[in-house]
Amino acid sequence: MASQPTLESERLVLRPLTPKDAPILHLLAGRREIADTTISIPHPYSEQQALQWIVGTAELFAKGKVVVFAIELKGAGDLVGTMGLRDIDSEHSQAELGFWIAVECWRKGYATEAARKVVAFGFEQLGLNRIYAHHMARNPASGRVLARIGMKPEGLLRQRVRKWGVFEDVVPMALLLEEWAKASKR
Repeated sequence: MASQPTLESERLVLRPLTPKDAPILHLLAGRREIADTTISIPHPYSEQQALQWIVGTAELFAKGKVVVFAIELKGAGDLVGTMGLRDIDSEHSQAELGFWIAVECWRKGYATEAARKVVAFGFEQLGLNRIYAHHMARNPASGRVLARIGMKPEGLLRQRVRKWGVFEDVVPMALLLEEWAKASKR
C-alpha cells in the first residue's frame, strides 16, 4: 500500500496521524485513565513521546507492519482517539487490533464504530484471516467493544502483563475472516 487511506463511518473519520496531532495526542492519551488500562501507553506521556510514536508508526506503516488511524468526529475534526492494526503478519494473515478513546468520549459507541471500519479494512484491504486483540480482565468495557464487533474470547492469560508493578490477567479475543464474512451478510 503506497499511502494510508482515510476511512469514514456514520459519525467518524479515521485518517492517518500527522506530527500536528502530537499536542492533542499528548493531552488525550496522557490521561492516567488511558494509561491505566493500556499496556503500552506510559504515564506521564509527553508531547515528545507522542511525536516519536507518530513518526514510528509511519515508518512501520511503510514496512507493512502497522496501520494506525486518528479517530475524528465528522464535521468537528476533534481527535477522540486512535485505532489500528499492529504486528501485521502477512505469512499467517493476522494482526492485532489496538485502540484507546478519550475519557470524555467513553460510552458513546465511538470505539465500536471505529473498530468495525478497521476490522473491515483489515479483512478486505489487507487480506487478513484473523484479527485478534487483548484487554485487561479488569477492563470489561474494552471486552464489550471487542465482543460487539464479533470477537470471541480465547481464554485467560493469567498475570500476562505487568502494569505499574502489578501483574495483570489479560483476555485474548479474536475474529476470523469466515466469522466476519458470515456476520456481514446479515
